[in-house]
Amino acid sequence: MGDAAREIIASPSAPDSRKDSVEADGVPDKSFRTSRPDIVGPDVPDAPFPIKLSGSVQHGFGRGGKDLGCPTANLPDDSLPPMIDAAKTGVYYGYAQVTPPDRISSSLSDQDVCVLPMVMSFGWNPFYNNERMTAEIHIMHEFKTDFYGYDMKALVLGYIRPELHYTSREALIEDIEFDKKVALKSMARPGYEKYKTDPFFYRLGPIKSPDLIVL
Repeated sequence: MGDAAREIIASPSAPDSRKDSVEADGVPDKSFRTSRPDIVGPDVPDAPFPIKLSGSVQHGFGRGGKDLGCPTANLPDDSLPPMIDAAKTGVYYGYAQVTPPDRISSSLSDQDVCVLPMVMSFGWNPFYNNERMTAEIHIMHEFKTDFYGYDMKALVLGYIRPELHYTSREALIEDIEFDKKVALKSMARPGYEKYKTDPFFYRLGPIKSPDLIVL
């Protein structure tokens, strides 16, 4: 991504409010997990959110589903500037939609192409020592088939936590699972739910997005 990608502008709306619970080397200490809130952000998104991202789904590193039980869809590098320009690296939440490209027969179901809740890891993924910045989106829905090359739109609505370096895969998985719960609870508020029908997303007949389940 070059130097521009490394000069991330820290947004006032995405503070690292738990800085004291993270050690100097970026490894979370025990108090980080016990002090994490299960709802984050104001009652309605504020600047720089919402942030709009779009692009075709790329092949990633193949580790999300295999290593972490959390399959992700990667956006192409050229879709990242809206995030690079507005926010720092970390974990975010919002909505995403996957749709088949024009003139391509699709095996996705009606539920698969709805606007669905997502969590996104944006940055360098220090646990895996990425050599380039990525936006890896986990859509909270069970897809029966892959959708590489399909179109994906994501509306980023809020910030959950900073990127961290973990000393074990188990600790990373534990935080990922908590991230999902935080995202669902945070988006259950009316100020966020309304974005399921945002004009940014494709209109595929009546909106059939399933109700969020608050865990």
